[in-house]
Amino acid sequence: MTVELKEHERLDDLQNGYYIIQNTQDFCYGIDAVLLSGFAKVKPGERALDMGTGTGIIPILLKAKTQGKHFTGLEIQERSAEMARRSVAYNHLEDTVTIQTGDIKEAAAIFGRASFSVVTCNPPYMTGSHGLTNPHLPKAIARHEVLCTLEDVISQASQVLEPHGRFYMVHRPFRLAEIMGLMMKYKLEPKRMRLVYPFVDKEPNMVLIEGLSGGNPRITVEPPLIVYEKPGVYTKEIREIYGDGR
Repeated sequence: MTVELKEHERLDDLQNGYYIIQNTQDFCYGIDAVLLSGFAKVKPGERALDMGTGTGIIPILLKAKTQGKHFTGLEIQERSAEMARRSVAYNHLEDTVTIQTGDIKEAAAIFGRASFSVVTCNPPYMTGSHGLTNPHLPKAIARHEVLCTLEDVISQASQVLEPHGRFYMVHRPFRLAEIMGLMMKYKLEPKRMRLVYPFVDKEPNMVLIEGLSGGNPRITVEPPLIVYEKPGVYTKEIREIYGDGR
C-alpha cells in the first residue's frame, strides 16, 4: 500500500509489523510512549482510550502488544488526528483503532461515562511555570499544559472508565505528589508504580503509574527501570519493551 506523505512527514517502521507517520516539524513520539505501552495492560475483549494520542502511537503499539478488542485515540489537534488516521489506514487497522478529534476536557461528553476498561495518557509534563513554552504550537501543546491540565486528564479518565477500570499514565517524578493527590481525589486508587532512570546512578526522570477506578488502598512499587547500560546502549529490558532487538 502506498502512503500519502505531506511536507515534513516521514514513515517510520515500528519493527513490530506496523508503521507510523510522523511530522518532523511537530512533536514526534519518544521513549515515554513506548514505556507506557509496555506498562499498560489491556486484556482480551477490553476497550481502551488513549487521551491526547498525538500521532496515534500508543493505540497502535497497544494493538501490537495486547489482545484488546478496540483502541481509541482522542486528539484535539486536527492535523495530528488526520495524520494518525492515515497511519491507521496504512496499517489496515480501521476495524480495531479509531482516532477521534476532540478535547480531553470533554472526553466524558464525547464517549459517555463508563465507556472504557482502560485509559492511557502521556500528558503534557510542564505547567505554565515550568520550562519555556515552545513557540511552535503543536510542540508546546504536547509539552506544556496549554490546552488541558493534569486534573483535566485524571478527572475525565475517572468518568470514562468502567467500575474497576484501569488508568495508566507516564509523567515526571517531580509532580508525583500532585499525581497521587488527584488520583485519590477522583477515586482512581494508585495500585502500581515504577520509576524510570536514565542510568543506574542517576535520578529518575519518568514515573509509570496505574490507578484502579474505585480500588482499595494498596500500591505496589515495582523495581526500577533503567534505560541505558551506557550512553547510546539500551538495557536488555528496554530492548525487550521495544521488541525490535535494537
